[in-house]
Amino acid sequence: MVGSIAAVGAGLAVLGVALGIGRIGGSAMDAIARQPEASGKIQTAMIISAALIEGAGLFGIVVALLGNNPA
Repeated sequence: MVGSIAAVGAGLAVLGVALGIGRIGGSAMDAIARQPEASGKIQTAMIISAALIEGAGLFGIVVALLGNNPA
């Protein structure tokens, strides 16, 4: 029972990360299509934002797995 709760928490964290990074990528592609000359700045901001979201997602997965440890 405890393991399934951890799996649900980790799955929700991964789903949130995937949606967030997908939205960043789509928005960055729209921005680059509108202003190709600013693609370097947009890409840099996109990579930094994706890294921050990935870190928060990893933190969420660790909390989900460690928070449900019965020991």
